[in-house]
Amino acid sequence: MKEIVFSKYQGTGNDFIIIDNREESFPKNDETLIKRLCNRKFGIGSDGLILIEDSGSFNFKMIFFNPDATQSFCGNGSRCAVAFSKQLGITDDHTDFEAIDGAHYGTIDDNLVRVKMADVSYPEKVNDGYFIHTGSPHFVIFSDNVKDLNINILGAKFRNRKDLFGKEGVNVNFVSEFQKGSVFVRTYERGLEAETLSCGSGVTAVAIVYGLDKGLEKTEVETKGGVLEVEFENTGVNGVKEVYLTGPVSHVFDGVFKV
Repeated sequence: MKEIVFSKYQGTGNDFIIIDNREESFPKNDETLIKRLCNRKFGIGSDGLILIEDSGSFNFKMIFFNPDATQSFCGNGSRCAVAFSKQLGITDDHTDFEAIDGAHYGTIDDNLVRVKMADVSYPEKVNDGYFIHTGSPHFVIFSDNVKDLNINILGAKFRNRKDLFGKEGVNVNFVSEFQKGSVFVRTYERGLEAETLSCGSGVTAVAIVYGLDKGLEKTEVETKGGVLEVEFENTGVNGVKEVYLTGPVSHVFDGVFKV
């Protein structure tokens, strides 16, 4: 019987299994195991699995798996990975790391973790919403009554629209404005195939679409799991840069899973 040592972290309700894989002992090609670990009935349960590995050019490498074992970038997952790397002693309050979409930088101030996201191209108008790629593809839809919507039903309608978003589909974000500079978002997440309490790349997508429309470069975004802040600089040419996602992170527990 093999034992898998792990830690559980959450960022605004987005929860992750994180494993120190610097010795590369975890079977990354075992999709069945990854799905089992993320399963809330038969495994540990999470919104994703994160492996922390050595990197030749950065403090560490983050590999992120969705609950269906597909790989992507994850904003809240990277914030949790930064906190975990400090727990391991790999980094201190400042770090850099590589992910599937390239280089990132992170800082920790008490329980607040700030991650520099990749530069983002301007959003594209699609039907009644906006398509934008913030490390993962997102579709942003504005509505006056987001709190009353059935996100699982509505999100699923757009999730696999290959004619609009290609064969890999899209995450779907529904947004309402509280007041200028503050919005509320609910996200249907691909790979999870359901609504999640929070989605970092989705929050970033929403803040950029909203900010560009309102002429703002900082937005407070409330999710069902908590509040995040997004900052960026509009280049005025081909997109936005200096994109930062900030919010709380907490270490939930450590454990050993036997397989």
